[in-house]
Amino acid sequence: MSTLRITGGVPLRGSLAASGNKNAALPMIAAALLTDEKVELTRVPDIGDVRSMLSIAARLGAQVEWFPAEERAIISGRGVCVHRLPNEEAARIRAGILFAAPLLARLGRAEMPPPGGDVIGRRRLDSHLYGLAKLGVEVDFGPPFEFVAAHGLHGADLLLPEASVTGTAQILLAAVLAKGETVIANAACEPHIQDLAWLLVEMGAKIEGIGGNLLRIQGVDRLGGARHRVSADFAEAGSYLAAAAVTRGDVTVTGIDPLHFRMIRRGFARLGIELEDGEDFLRVPADQSRQVRLAPGGGMPVIDDGIWPQFPTDLMSVMIVLATQVCGTVLFFEKMYESRMYFVDRLVDMGANAVICDPHRAVISGPSQLHGITLNSPDIRAGMALVCAALCARGESLIRNAELIDRGYPAIEQRLRSLGAQITRQDG
Repeated sequence: MSTLRITGGVPLRGSLAASGNKNAALPMIAAALLTDEKVELTRVPDIGDVRSMLSIAARLGAQVEWFPAEERAIISGRGVCVHRLPNEEAARIRAGILFAAPLLARLGRAEMPPPGGDVIGRRRLDSHLYGLAKLGVEVDFGPPFEFVAAHGLHGADLLLPEASVTGTAQILLAAVLAKGETVIANAACEPHIQDLAWLLVEMGAKIEGIGGNLLRIQGVDRLGGARHRVSADFAEAGSYLAAAAVTRGDVTVTGIDPLHFRMIRRGFARLGIELEDGEDFLRVPADQSRQVRLAPGGGMPVIDDGIWPQFPTDLMSVMIVLATQVCGTVLFFEKMYESRMYFVDRLVDMGANAVICDPHRAVISGPSQLHGITLNSPDIRAGMALVCAALCARGESLIRNAELIDRGYPAIEQRLRSLGAQITRQDG
């Protein structure tokens, strides 16, 4: 078990380069198993989830070269011969289910335990199972899950029950080598889904409609190799911008696409924080109003999440912490997961003025002077939010289970120290 020791009250200052998007890198690792040729991925974040996906790929028989210092991975599906995912690793990471499509395409079957990942509420698999079944796959729920495509994969016309990110990725991975045309309506269109689609196109896939919620895929006989740079992680970038804002600092995050932050910027602006942008960067200046903007007519403002391009659920936790440090009252409405709000109890223990209305809503009134305490990180995003809280708190905080934060934020203590934070790690 790792523990982060943080002494708060130091404004963060400086510049950071955004890491690669983990939610793009993980399905790309699975996509590489669709070809015998080499797929080289750059700007791959060195995080726990990436290491787990690469390890699973290798144990399935893929050729894997990993250069963490260079943020680079080279993967080939040549040699894939194992249809069963290793239980311990697959149960630890939700994205492991994405190996189902390449295994079905190559071997005609796949077997795995129910996917793991963060416990932030019910995370449905309906889109995966519906999509694969329409493409000709028989599913036995087990456990373990067993997928069999006895007659191969074939195209189909699909209307997803929800715009699931991993569900859309799964069907994309299956459809590119399926016979005939596949249409995916109500597809997810997050930047990481677009990035996955562009990698598949570079490998030789035929995909139309990238960036929208209606995708057309014409199956091809084979895919080839490619070299692809993973897009920037807007959730990581947004988290560091929030950390700068809560500490009254001045931080610039570079290497991003400002278009990915249109709704995110509205969330910051509602809390009195304006972001400056350039061609490939965003900056939080120290001089801010820090005054909550009331809703039209003077009502309480609401920050709620939704499917892309709405405000992303992965930034709700850090925005709640930011709300404790600005003047005014805000209602946060978490629509995606029923357990995302539970960490707010820890903020109350630190001195926040917060009321949890129900599993989906919390009211935050600020500003509050937080004080350091000992905390446990419950998941990736709540863990980062607690780091933000500790950075602006009076005194010292200990955040245990830091390895959960490592699953989404590479080298977090080194990156924060480069901005002036007083943070160290203790292992064991």
